Amino acid sequence: MIPLSILDLAPISAGSDARTALHNTIDLARHAERWGFRRYWIAEHHFVGVASSSPALLIGQIAAATNTIRVGAAAVQLGYTTAVAVVENFGMLDAFYPGRIDLGVGRSGQRRSEEGKPKKPREPRPPRVWHEVDGVVIPTPFDLRGMLDLEQLAATMAILQQPEAVSPDFAEQLNDILALLDGTYCAGGFDVHAVPGEGCGLRPWVFGSTRGQSARVAGALGLPFVASYHITPATALEAIEAYRDTFVPSAALAEPYVVVSADIVVADDAERARQLAAGYGHWVYSIRTGVGAMPYPAPEDCGPLTDEQYELVKDRLATRFVGNPDEVAERLRALQRVTGADELVVTSVTHSHSDRLRSHELIAQRWGLT
Repeated sequence: MIPLSILDLAPISAGSDARTALHNTIDLARHAERWGFRRYWIAEHHFVGVASSSPALLIGQIAAATNTIRVGAAAVQLGYTTAVAVVENFGMLDAFYPGRIDLGVGRSGQRRSEEGKPKKPREPRPPRVWHEVDGVVIPTPFDLRGMLDLEQLAATMAILQQPEAVSPDFAEQLNDILALLDGTYCAGGFDVHAVPGEGCGLRPWVFGSTRGQSARVAGALGLPFVASYHITPATALEAIEAYRDTFVPSAALAEPYVVVSADIVVADDAERARQLAAGYGHWVYSIRTGVGAMPYPAPEDCGPLTDEQYELVKDRLATRFVGNPDEVAERLRALQRVTGADELVVTSVTHSHSDRLRSHELIAQRWGLT
């Protein structure tokens, strides 16, 4: 079996708080190490019902509470920070926990590389429709632009940057990170050395969800790529294709390395798993119609979705793997076959922490990790 890792958002359950969520994350990480998971990734989210707002800080706490499991960011949102801050923060983590830290980066908050350039006419593409590939659901692409309050979203996320700050292009910032790690960075003709960070051996992992800039830059720089099937199932396959098509061997990788994410809920029997998953549609609906996720609801507090709600979340419901260990493992194997993934990462959110622990334990046992 290929390696299996965990992606954690430190979700806040309804009726609970951020402090409890963070302590639950530490507890799950300790169990994940014991159960044999390869890596423990921490997402970065802001102003929502999850507590993973500072991955570097949380990674340090997790690494201190464990002994062998690799711990990483999934992913640092480069649009809200600088290359120097990223290298110094993760260089410090690597100094404390050498060989155990993974630096994942994403394009959130970035300006697009096409800004200010004349737009080339694009060849029309045939509309993509809902279909399956070897049992893996590939939904119709979902467009959020007409649903979100973009003015509210922009005003909120602007708090993460200095006034009037403009982030560098993603490719430029990623090249700066590589140069700082390698000790080849220059500013105004002068050498600049990131301490700690320079020479630590870290190499970025690029997280992406479409065939756009993230996938292409990851391939061109010969870096590992993580495709977010659990967030954008409609475009994950084409993101992987773009990455492989543009891949150039590097000192870090001789061949493409693909990781694919999946959202799962596992219980001892399928009926129990479906009960635990009852709040997921309401949670995703809150993400897609507001600035971000509400606290994760208890199953007993969630009535049926309305027709309108279902239409807005059906792609995520259809691509969440819910069931007993055999059922979920088979869907994960199908996802690996279709994507050719070298590694899978699972995220499992339930209202009860004990149910979330059990979900990860069952898939670890069925996957043969323990």
